[in-house]
Amino acid sequence: MPDLRERPFTDCGSRLLVMAADDGSLWIARALYETRLADATVLTGLRILSGSGELPVLRVLPDRVEFAAGVAMAFAGPDTLVLTGAGARAVWDGGEADIDGCVTLVGPDRATHDAAAVLGAAAARWRDWFSRMPAVPADLRERAEDAWWTLAVNVVRIQDREALVPSKNGYVGLWNWDSYFHAIALRHADPVLAREQIRILLDNQRPDGLIPDVVHDHGVLAETTDLPRSDLVRLAAHVGGEPIGDVVPVTKPPLTAWAVWKIHEVNPDPAFLAEVYEPLARSQEWWFRHSDPDGDGLAEYLHPYSSGLDDSPIWDAGPRAEPPDLNAYLALQYDRLGDIAQALGKDAVPWRARAQALVDRVIARRWNGTRFATVVGGREAGVRTPLELMPLFTGRLPAGIADRLVADLRSPSFWAEHPVPTVAFDDPRFDPEAMWRGPVWLNVNYLLIDGLRRSGHQGTAAELRERTLAMVRDGGGLHEYWNSLTGRRAGRATTAFGWSAALFLDLAQEG
Repeated sequence: MPDLRERPFTDCGSRLLVMAADDGSLWIARALYETRLADATVLTGLRILSGSGELPVLRVLPDRVEFAAGVAMAFAGPDTLVLTGAGARAVWDGGEADIDGCVTLVGPDRATHDAAAVLGAAAARWRDWFSRMPAVPADLRERAEDAWWTLAVNVVRIQDREALVPSKNGYVGLWNWDSYFHAIALRHADPVLAREQIRILLDNQRPDGLIPDVVHDHGVLAETTDLPRSDLVRLAAHVGGEPIGDVVPVTKPPLTAWAVWKIHEVNPDPAFLAEVYEPLARSQEWWFRHSDPDGDGLAEYLHPYSSGLDDSPIWDAGPRAEPPDLNAYLALQYDRLGDIAQALGKDAVPWRARAQALVDRVIARRWNGTRFATVVGGREAGVRTPLELMPLFTGRLPAGIADRLVADLRSPSFWAEHPVPTVAFDDPRFDPEAMWRGPVWLNVNYLLIDGLRRSGHQGTAAELRERTLAMVRDGGGLHEYWNSLTGRRAGRATTAFGWSAALFLDLAQEG
């Protein structure tokens, strides 16, 4: 829920964010792609005054900010913030306005609004949204309400489409795999919006089959020439020198068909399956035609961003790598394409055969008898990450290999009160605060839970689910990632983060 500190006051569809400044005043910024909030300021130094002095904020609700003496702030529309009340005055840097009824503070809509109508409409919008929240156990309800609020306020219009962004603070775009995780939660209460997230990405698919990394206000990010300069500088520092000189495609891990099928399981829509079937097949083909530079039949990530784990120590050895997760995702994609084909009355057998052939190839070429190897620059990387456990995701491993991976997961390398660290606890590169170098990320845990179930390890899946839910419940918010030693927010992590909210809700509602 909004608190004006970690979680701004905002609304579904709005780019406006209201936050508390260190001096006790309020400031307002606009959420824009690749723009710091400090560089998108709309109004600063806002205070509400009356004859008795400054009116403090009493409480912040999803539909309004309540000040003393009956003054309130609310959205009269996505771009219009108003103040309601009587006998008070708003002052801010460079301006002031008397509050007598309803006055527009920010926005193009300067019409005279009825205070009761604005507040009533805002309250009704949020009642309707919360009435559709998936049911969860009582001990998870407070955090689930926070998550459901997060999903609503992260909806904005991008290229005139309704898109759910990861966060209005730093992530104002439709990110590829984030959208799949968002859709997994939305399928329970708003399957139309869930499918729209998939459609936006596929409508921006390149002719060669690549699904772009990001769809944003100004276009797409689909290759290195689309990267903002700030990202190029950061990557250069991370991998040691200019990481990539050529034009390289940039996407995200292939989970589209997986997400499509999850939506279909809850809200069947054969017409949607028919609509996306060919684009999904072209995306699958892209990985083997354009992202397998050595031609060994195993796809690689050609850029750190395409893995989604761009700060992982996997990339310390260079900008191209083949961790075991990628071909595991692709194998399951083949199976999900088989499911979709079967639902459409098409032949699923070729897809199933490709799934098994790919799993066999991964085992033959990457299983070293102990674990699945991560290959960087043609050599096995020494760093230990949970990506080496991700072949469980396929559900097609021989029992002996699956059992070995589960034993590794439950070993001190990965298992503790707050599993699963993104670098093993006993790896010298483990850092519980550094993004993909040791914190817990909900999407990694969610994918492992999904894979454990598919691989027949229901008990470990249930235990990982329970520990994950407890960490989020007790960890202070829906963070981007959690310190794996404390179970609290890591210092630089964004909060009110979209996929954390989505995946927590999906895991929680099963109870």
